[in-house]
Amino acid sequence: MNVIVLPTAEALGRYAASFVADEIRQYETGRVNLGLSGGSTPIAMYQHLADVDLDWDRIDVWLSDERWVPDDHDDSNALMARTNLDAPATFHFPTFDDATDPHAAAAAHSAELRDLIGEASGPHIVLLGIGDDAHTASLFPGTQALDHDGNAYVANWVEAKNVWRLTATIPMLHAADHLIFLVSGSEKAAALAGILEGTLPVPAKLVADGARKVTWLIDEAAAMHLKTTKLTRLFI
Repeated sequence: MNVIVLPTAEALGRYAASFVADEIRQYETGRVNLGLSGGSTPIAMYQHLADVDLDWDRIDVWLSDERWVPDDHDDSNALMARTNLDAPATFHFPTFDDATDPHAAAAAHSAELRDLIGEASGPHIVLLGIGDDAHTASLFPGTQALDHDGNAYVANWVEAKNVWRLTATIPMLHAADHLIFLVSGSEKAAALAGILEGTLPVPAKLVADGARKVTWLIDEAAAMHLKTTKLTRLFI
């Protein structure tokens, strides 16, 4: 595990874009798939990443989770990603259809992701965030999606928010070559400390502890409660 601390949220966005671009370049041939995180934290990073000189026509982009809302809804992670990652990658996002239930949509997208991954053991690079309740993707505490049902992507009812979410499963995330968590702000600090230094099996800890390779990119505000974690601080 590598934990890299940037001084500000703005510096985090710039550094994360450069870091992810370098990870993509490690795949010198063939197609590369990149799982995107939702929420507000990665927006600046996507904007910077869109300006990076990459071989975009061989990059496939998907979402580590999505809200069960129309594609043009303000809460749509797909809308956020398309708006801010304005680059000619190939986007593979779940399709909302009010005539289809979320379980069917998740199953269809799970099959699409399996085809996308192909013969590889798992996804290449997946970006994730955390909530102040220590959820990641749409794997919320106490929800059914924490129990794997054999699919790469499942529908998850989140009682606390009274919504359906679609999410990558824990085994799907554990199979990734590299998980990269982006965490910003003091409101995430307590949750982050619990994930990295606590013992409770909260969702983000379950995901991170089983990862093949994991990097945490965080800002100083998010790091404020960390006491025993080895940190690499960058002053850029």
